[in-house]
Amino acid sequence: MKQSWKPGTTIYPLPAVLVSCGNTPEEYNLITVSWVGTLCTNPPMCYISVRPERHSYEILRKNMEFVINLTTVQMAKATDWCGVSSGKNYNKFEKTGLTPKTAQIVKAPYVEESPLCIECKVREIISLGSHDMFISDVVNILADDKYINPKTGAFDMQKADLLVYSHGHYYETGKEIGKFGWSVQKKK
Repeated sequence: MKQSWKPGTTIYPLPAVLVSCGNTPEEYNLITVSWVGTLCTNPPMCYISVRPERHSYEILRKNMEFVINLTTVQMAKATDWCGVSSGKNYNKFEKTGLTPKTAQIVKAPYVEESPLCIECKVREIISLGSHDMFISDVVNILADDKYINPKTGAFDMQKADLLVYSHGHYYETGKEIGKFGWSVQKKK
């Protein structure tokens, strides 16, 4: 039997990412976001949802570009800290020891310690209620060489030890149980 609950946001787990923003080192900031995802393959598009009262909101809105930095288990403490501390009060890169690096296309920095960094340009901002959605074009991806499978050229998510968020808690990803299409794949 299932219980009926009031409507809420219970689609979990989600990535726990650090979004870097700002056009100059004095403006650079990090914000932890879990409301992030893919919208379209062709053209490549994604989104982040941010509360308008967050310090990063105005930076994002003004510059209309950012970088989604995937996080690892090793980055968990810094990821959490960036989500509970305001960039109004701290230089988050200095406080966490994370390294801002110049992105290739956007002016916002990427996080050197991140295994995969997705450079984005905002196409549209939609006000939805508690959060505004930044619908964005993916303009470049920076993948750390140490996580690329030399045989396939694919990014190895397991090796990266990515961090996920589920209803107030952080987790590391588990073991692979299959690949896309494995349920219908013919046995040799």
